[in-house]
Amino acid sequence: MLSNMSSSLILYKRVTTTVAKAKALRKYIEPLLTKSKDDTTHSRRMVFAALQDKESIKELFGNISGRIANRPGGYTRILKLSDTRLGDNAEMCIIELVDFNETLMDAKTAAAEKATATTRRSRSRGGKKTAGDDATSATEVTGEAVAPAAVVEQSAPADTATETVKDGESREEAKADEAGA
Repeated sequence: MLSNMSSSLILYKRVTTTVAKAKALRKYIEPLLTKSKDDTTHSRRMVFAALQDKESIKELFGNISGRIANRPGGYTRILKLSDTRLGDNAEMCIIELVDFNETLMDAKTAAAEKATATTRRSRSRGGKKTAGDDATSATEVTGEAVAPAAVVEQSAPADTATETVKDGESREEAKADEAGA
């Protein structure tokens, strides 16, 4: 019975059964899942001796072992159902493979996306750039040295006429020099 239930769990990823059978199945299938992580001939033969089903062996070593490779244990989950079986009033549950529950996987990815999509409240700690900072950034990009006086200061508004034109002269001084010359 455990071999057949294990094959069904491997093929369908979820089985509805009684709580007692699910707990017994968990003890039976967890070592088989651990052996499937190591894809050798010996481990395949050991798992086949327990399951006796070629299709479940292909599924186990093909798809399932890749998804549980990083998990140290706890490959199955038992979810108890609220209803009981009509005939004997036995408690029912669902036993499933943990990495194959699409509903919970979608919820986890949605929560992860929501966590990364939130805005950060902190601002960058850098202040406004000065003429010296622009010169060093130009040096980093082009590899050539740029004189700091030749770079136009960008922090001052254009209508105040305090932009640096050349060698530290303001625009008004440059106009006075041009008019006087």
